[in-house]
Amino acid sequence: MPQDDYVVGLDIGTTKVCAIIGEKNRDGEVEIIGVGDQPSRGLHRGMVINVADTVESITKAVEEAQLMAGVDVHSVYVGMAGKHIKSINSPGVIAISNDTRQITEKDVERVVDAATSIHISGEKEREIIHVIPQEFYVDGQDSIEDPVGMNGVRLEADVHLVTADITATQNIVKSVHQAGYDVEDIVLEPLASSLAVLDPDEKELGVCLVDIGGGTSDISLFNEGSVYDSKVIALGGEHVTQDVMKGLCTASQDAEMVKINHGCAMVDMVPEDEMIEVPSVGGREPRNIGRRNLCEIIQPRMEEIFKFIDYEIKQSGYREEVIAGMVVTGGASGMKGVPELAEQIVDMPVRLGEPWGVSGLIEAVNNPKYATGVGLVKYGFQQAEQTESYSRLGGGGSLIGEVSSRMKEWFGEVSSLISG
Repeated sequence: MPQDDYVVGLDIGTTKVCAIIGEKNRDGEVEIIGVGDQPSRGLHRGMVINVADTVESITKAVEEAQLMAGVDVHSVYVGMAGKHIKSINSPGVIAISNDTRQITEKDVERVVDAATSIHISGEKEREIIHVIPQEFYVDGQDSIEDPVGMNGVRLEADVHLVTADITATQNIVKSVHQAGYDVEDIVLEPLASSLAVLDPDEKELGVCLVDIGGGTSDISLFNEGSVYDSKVIALGGEHVTQDVMKGLCTASQDAEMVKINHGCAMVDMVPEDEMIEVPSVGGREPRNIGRRNLCEIIQPRMEEIFKFIDYEIKQSGYREEVIAGMVVTGGASGMKGVPELAEQIVDMPVRLGEPWGVSGLIEAVNNPKYATGVGLVKYGFQQAEQTESYSRLGGGGSLIGEVSSRMKEWFGEVSSLISG
């Protein structure tokens, strides 16, 4: 099967590397045909610290997925996250200079380009990876999604820019290349996750998506169908594991398994007399402890994470716009009690975000930790339908490519985020 017939999403996280392969079935629905999941070694808070270990994790995950799918993988859509990700909202304005005063696609490119031509802090070390128009204004008229064809003399745009550290991006791309795969595109992980777990009505009303990964927690605020703000908190599931490791005096890998199998974010949800077995270190015998003891370690850290999230939402200025509440996804969100604890802290409705809108290996991906991978597959198919396939990483230019080239994709990108 040629790769034009399928898409591969590669989620390179702090604690896991996940490869998901999807194809379109006869009904036009995305069908998951392969899943590969391997422990991530070589990353810290979304940044590569050991290329060789990262390459090994990528290779094993993709090989597992392609063996299941029965295909050969040549290129992937890569999810990116980490504390180096930053975002900013930027306005742009231009005059419509043609004789008819009718707005063209070229005018839209110009105004979006004007919005991106701002000074980015440390711009020599940073690159724009997403340019997402939020709203257009024609002669002061607001709430315009697509101004092409309208008449006016002044066109304005509000644009959400997502930037990444160039070195961090280069190391991710280098690791994928050394594993033997081309990079089709680089996608911010919470934006990919939004395609897999959010309902279009939620995006239109106003919703907060929280993707709790291993090293970081990513926040994306949607309103009127578009992204209005995004933040990264340097706390995630790995910090919970470290607390369990120290609190129960057990090895890191054992702490992770105890957390996954027995963890709960709210102590009150666990029976007082329930006991669990915890592996010891140094060849000592395993110990039996009360499950509540484990949860008393977990709950304070999860509370801290959601308090930081609540603070960032309020600081964004869009708290009152989050009408549809919060959706939590990512590996650490699957722990029992997470939505209930989050509701208490952020004071809004909270639900768990699991991938939907796909067929095939549904049971294999029916878990919040696969939200990014499934979203990357959906993103890849939508981009293939809406734009000409090209690699932003080739041609001897900058890593992500010139902003003017990226402008040719923005409309497909924002349409993907709205329709997902």
